[in-house]
Amino acid sequence: MDSLLFRSDTLARPGVEMLPGSLIREVAQEGLGLQGVIPLWFGEPDSVTPGFIRDAAKRALDDGQTFYTSNYGIYPLREAIARYQGRLGRISAPERVSVTSSGVNAILLACQTILAPGDRVVLPVPAWPNLAGIAAVVGAEVTAVPLRLHEARWQLDLDELLAALTPDTRMVILNAPANPTGAMLTRDEMVVILAHCRRHGIWILADDVYERVVFERDVAPSFLELADVDDRVVSINSFSKSWAMTGWRLGWITAPPALMSALGKITEFNTSCAPGFVQSAGIVALEQGEPFVAAMRARLQSRRDIAADLLDAIPGITTPRPEGAMYAFMRIAGCTDSLALAKSLLREARVGVAPGRAFGESGEGCLRLCFAVEEATLREAIGRIAAYFRMHPLA
Repeated sequence: MDSLLFRSDTLARPGVEMLPGSLIREVAQEGLGLQGVIPLWFGEPDSVTPGFIRDAAKRALDDGQTFYTSNYGIYPLREAIARYQGRLGRISAPERVSVTSSGVNAILLACQTILAPGDRVVLPVPAWPNLAGIAAVVGAEVTAVPLRLHEARWQLDLDELLAALTPDTRMVILNAPANPTGAMLTRDEMVVILAHCRRHGIWILADDVYERVVFERDVAPSFLELADVDDRVVSINSFSKSWAMTGWRLGWITAPPALMSALGKITEFNTSCAPGFVQSAGIVALEQGEPFVAAMRARLQSRRDIAADLLDAIPGITTPRPEGAMYAFMRIAGCTDSLALAKSLLREARVGVAPGRAFGESGEGCLRLCFAVEEATLREAIGRIAAYFRMHPLA
């Protein structure tokens, strides 16, 4: 049937057709059906959501919480989020919080609310591909500022970032701790960035999803600690990583009061609201989840150290020890096609990793491995990688 229904090039608007597909999912798709694969390509823990959170959702379902809720989320959850952020030293209030159907949905809503076609957006890279992709979906033009591998750390040159934040910039997107590099911003750097953006009227979209997935501390610095209530700062957060709730699709936005009305309208045109019973589980996660978060963080720090030590022992691989998040973003000597390398590792070693090019051209030559798995699984996976490179020595 050669009909228009099957000619995708004639259906979608040009900007959508030009969006690149996910290279991470391309590798994962190729792994479907292969036996014995250890999948470390996606960014999620291998443990299920804690029982006390699952039980809360069951109770909410039994109570009949199956109806529409407010565009902004149920008020008890917005209160719980504000209290939670207050405990972390962030400026917050329920009226500044809007609940979303996942963190990625929160980023899309914020960009749809703030950005117009042709707006200039600055983004440090390598970066989670959805950040640039969402900006492109709304027609913005993305300017990349590269992180560099220096003294075994991925680092952002603050002067280079500030130089890119010209008066014609509408937004800067900052993910810290960062996916895939684990790079952080210091509080002092945030002070400088905020002052610069105030002077030029630039919006800061802070992707804070990994703020609790940090090592040698309890929480990452946040622009919400520094910003005035009316500053052009929007914080994005999610229940996915810190509470092992990736499949629940629940997140939130913290924004200036003047933006909230527009956010409510945009939410209505996207999802209308997050499911009520999922939101009730979110309240319990925030109010009872600190022991789980602490244990998760300690577990991930141990896995980070194991991954970095074992990968660095492989000749030709350099693995900076991330300050946060759950990824080893390793530089592979002589690699010029990370997608081909990831597929070869999948076929021959049965280990699924993400190609560095998925995170932008500056990520080429790298691979990302999610270490949020059991220690035995992690050791087995890296053992297979080491065996693969013994068979295929690096330059």
